[in-house]
Amino acid sequence: MSKQNYDTLDQVEAKYLRDHPEEIDSYMETLFEEFAETGDTGALLSSLRVVAQVKGMAKLAEQVGLTRGGFYKALSSKGNPRFENINAIINAFGYQLMPQKIDSHVS
Repeated sequence: MSKQNYDTLDQVEAKYLRDHPEEIDSYMETLFEEFAETGDTGALLSSLRVVAQVKGMAKLAEQVGLTRGGFYKALSSKGNPRFENINAIINAFGYQLMPQKIDSHVS
């Protein structure tokens, strides 16, 4: 009996986004909405890694000023990237971090 190889969720998402690049904006919006709700840094980094794979890790690492290995490490599930690195990565994707008022909070 032969062993079957299955794609991981990250691989499936990356393939989908490569085939449908117009969906990246919606994907980015959703991943930050989910992060705002859950605070799950590992999930956020995993999703950012998917986008980085689609956009080209080596090119992005150079833009951000990290080695390719440092870039992979920053976006790993065990990664603990500095805020400046996350901001630089988001900018390299063509996005910016912006605060959004939450209606349920009292000013």
